[in-house]
Amino acid sequence: MTWSPLTGSERDVALAVLLDGPLPRSELARRLRLSAGSLTRLTKPLLASGLVVEMPVEHDQESGRPTRPLDIRPAAHHFLGVKLTADTAYGVVTSIRAEILAHGRRPLPDRDPRSVVAAVAELARTLGAGHGGRWTAAGISLGGRVTEHATVSSARYLGWRDVALGPACAAALDCPVVVDNDLLSLTRAEQWFGAGKGYDDFALLTIGEGIGYGLVAHGRMRSGPDASIGVLGHHPLDPLGPLCPEGHQGCAEAMLTIPAIRHRVSLGLGRDVDYDTCLDLAAAGDPVAARTVGDAAAALGRLTAAVGNLTLTDRIVLSGDGIRLADVGRPSFDAALGRDRSPHASPLDVVVRRTDFTDWARGAAATAIQTYALGVPAGGTP
Repeated sequence: MTWSPLTGSERDVALAVLLDGPLPRSELARRLRLSAGSLTRLTKPLLASGLVVEMPVEHDQESGRPTRPLDIRPAAHHFLGVKLTADTAYGVVTSIRAEILAHGRRPLPDRDPRSVVAAVAELARTLGAGHGGRWTAAGISLGGRVTEHATVSSARYLGWRDVALGPACAAALDCPVVVDNDLLSLTRAEQWFGAGKGYDDFALLTIGEGIGYGLVAHGRMRSGPDASIGVLGHHPLDPLGPLCPEGHQGCAEAMLTIPAIRHRVSLGLGRDVDYDTCLDLAAAGDPVAARTVGDAAAALGRLTAAVGNLTLTDRIVLSGDGIRLADVGRPSFDAALGRDRSPHASPLDVVVRRTDFTDWARGAAATAIQTYALGVPAGGTP
């Protein structure tokens, strides 16, 4: 199936209403520099399709005249988002504003691409039972490199190379499908519907099995060939720190990932402990866990300061399934951030957002929404 995105000024109207609605017609016309007649002409097909609806009558704040603001009808379109890990497919159904309407997961029987596509299709059928089972579009995200938003060039956790996942899923789901790196998808969701909404510049750092980094500059997400390989994971943070699997001493991956923190605490305690237990023990004052978590939180503060210093952005979103580290180790984080940030620089606006795999799946849906609206994900190449 092919994409059918809106185009031209009609798309601009729908996009403004999608991101900031409900909006009075006068405000829409002002933002888009349209005459009242042009705006009426452009909104007619959007109203007729049911994508845009008129809200109850209000009075314009400037003229005092009655007006009916325009808004998106969220139920007009449903989107499917799926996040793939090494052993599970996590899925969500969202509205066109990425509001989660249903969520679920399905174990992958194995990592063969055909088995994965079958599991995604079965998950979609389960999630679609209460939503008509039809999607305007679907997004699939995973850790790895993706070309043309269709082919997985490489995916370490799945052991894939050159897998045409997009066409296979499109045939199984009977809808357009866009495939993307999971970190880029999460960044898109934050840009349009999350902590980055309304900001022309912001950075996203995630902590989990690895270190993720997304950057939006001048309203566009950076999505070059190296954006999906975790290059920030090897940024040096502690010259006396532990080694990462690549042999780098004290880099972000060696200091901050869930496996790294678990390994250091488990080694010190002489028993295997999971990540949440590491943080719980640190909060309770256990000397081994408190030292490890404090060092890691300080490293996160240094990394956050480095991103702010190098990109000149003042909003940094910290996320990922390991980001509870920033809360438990907050004193160490704040102290390191302050040491590595010039006293003459603007304060960094640091937002901590805990996420789980449902949020990553929502990111995949957000990529599908952007593709439907724009014809290509924001930051991509038409």
